[in-house]
Amino acid sequence: MSLLLLNREIGILEFNSRVLAQAEDPKIPLLERIRFLSIVSSNLDEFFEIRMAGIKEQLSDNPSKEGSDGRTIAQSYDLVSHHAHALVDRQYQLYQQVLIPQLRKAGIQFLLPDYWNGEQRVWAEDFFKEELFPLLTPIALDPVHPFPRVINKSLNFIVQLEGKDAFGRKANLAVVQAPRSLPRLIKIPHRLAGNQDTFVFLSSFIQAFVSQLFPGMAVMGCYPFRVTRNSDLFVSDDDITDLRQALQGELPTRHLGDAVRLEVNVNIPEALLQRLCKENNLDMRDCYRVNGPVNLVRLAQLPDLVDLPKLVFKPHAPAMPFKRGAGTGAVSFFERMKHSDLLLHHPYESFEPVLDLLREASRDPQVLAIKQTVYRTGDKSPVMEALIEAAQNGKEVTVVLELLARFDEQTNINWAARLEEVGAHVVYGVVGHKCHAKLLLIVRKEKIHKSGKTSLVRYAHLGTGNYHPRTAKLYTDFGLMTCDPLITKDVHQVFQQLTGTGMQLETRELWEAPFTMLEQLVHHIRAETKAAKQGKKARIIGKMNALLEKTIIEELYKASQAGVKIDLIVRGVCALQPGVKGLSENIKVRSIVGRFLEHHRIYYFYHGGS
Repeated sequence: MSLLLLNREIGILEFNSRVLAQAEDPKIPLLERIRFLSIVSSNLDEFFEIRMAGIKEQLSDNPSKEGSDGRTIAQSYDLVSHHAHALVDRQYQLYQQVLIPQLRKAGIQFLLPDYWNGEQRVWAEDFFKEELFPLLTPIALDPVHPFPRVINKSLNFIVQLEGKDAFGRKANLAVVQAPRSLPRLIKIPHRLAGNQDTFVFLSSFIQAFVSQLFPGMAVMGCYPFRVTRNSDLFVSDDDITDLRQALQGELPTRHLGDAVRLEVNVNIPEALLQRLCKENNLDMRDCYRVNGPVNLVRLAQLPDLVDLPKLVFKPHAPAMPFKRGAGTGAVSFFERMKHSDLLLHHPYESFEPVLDLLREASRDPQVLAIKQTVYRTGDKSPVMEALIEAAQNGKEVTVVLELLARFDEQTNINWAARLEEVGAHVVYGVVGHKCHAKLLLIVRKEKIHKSGKTSLVRYAHLGTGNYHPRTAKLYTDFGLMTCDPLITKDVHQVFQQLTGTGMQLETRELWEAPFTMLEQLVHHIRAETKAAKQGKKARIIGKMNALLEKTIIEELYKASQAGVKIDLIVRGVCALQPGVKGLSENIKVRSIVGRFLEHHRIYYFYHGGS
């Protein structure tokens, strides 16, 4: 079975290759191509921090161990490293040979020190002295000052020196870290740039005036470098007594994990490169020599620094699925949901109805309780503010807040503190699992018509996307607003499992991982396989972020062999190999990459036509 699975890390790099293809596409507006270029770099940062870091750990533990694709860890590392280098080379070739000339043609340029005129150099030196110099701390490398453990993904410079300092010490090398508080792109005043949008990289200021940090010494060279470190947090499930406290102990040291990648400029001398590799316990396979800035992620800010609407996508205005009510006669969301369920398709339809529902619930005197799961929501979140308001208004508010949402841990810890301050119940998911479900449950006391008696009625929102207003404008997701009693009962039972204890509660309408989802998917795939073997029509269509589950892949292979026509739309990693004769020739796999990040999950089974 192992030979029938594709390599996970290669799949991630191939996805990023498809994103880079967007940056290469001349039909896409120029500044959006820059944005796609920076997205690839951001994705690669996380890839090295998590996936490559994991491979390197396995490489040191057991290099001959076989992975799911049949390769040893050592073979996988070589293969993945080769693909990563090729992708980065392609990035910088596009940057230098295509995007930079096209930006210049559009009136946008990055001005290097060699091309500054007299006035620009005076302005640049003033900027360096006033904004940069007070923040810089040069560290000489000598027996008293060992090589510093530079912070993860920070911009640094290794400086070659000649001469002696004020103490008579002879230091040949020094390290300077660029301040993280300053932007990486600084705009030259229009009067000095011929009324063009002209920028200077922060690194250019440091390289041009670094000699001012070493008075009386000769600077022989100044070379930027960037170290990426293992950023996967380790919190032992067995030893946890307080997850929040354990995380708070781990987070401060995340940026100082083991080095996994070194990025340098192509012009760095070989001896300095060897020194940097040695100091960071890396070999040459871990070193990426680039022809341009060592951090293309920071180019993402460029579209926001210029006013050239023709070079970006036209603004997208999401549709409202219904007209907003206004004034005292406005129809409430609860009345709308009683009339019919509402399926929202973001970002084509607005996320505002979800926020409006939550705000209305937080202020409605008939609402008694609100329960919600939160995975990612951002540090400024109207969702969380509405939950805080609800708690302040006396509602029973319960929030299942996933503290282990990668790179959002501190944000979620901060929200947990604010929620607890106003009396909300905060639960940190389930130890050993991540709470990834997106659920909102509202319990409302309502009069039963005619009888005048009251009853508790449940309303729910279920989604494929995070409760995050910003990503709701960028990711394609579904959200269902419903008061269907079977669905809302299931949602209530899921919350019971997440916040309480006891055996699994049976749900009728919802499939829940890790309990019933895999079992149900296998059941439905097998039903299509059986139908195909009986000569009946059989069809499977699936849309998902990734496909890695071996059991599902094996069942899909069997379905294909039985003659089931299968279409899979997999945005990212896909370990299934389509189109193999006798195995998967009835399976087609495609990936959609574009302006919006494909994020919804849909599973369709023909099921005899029903």
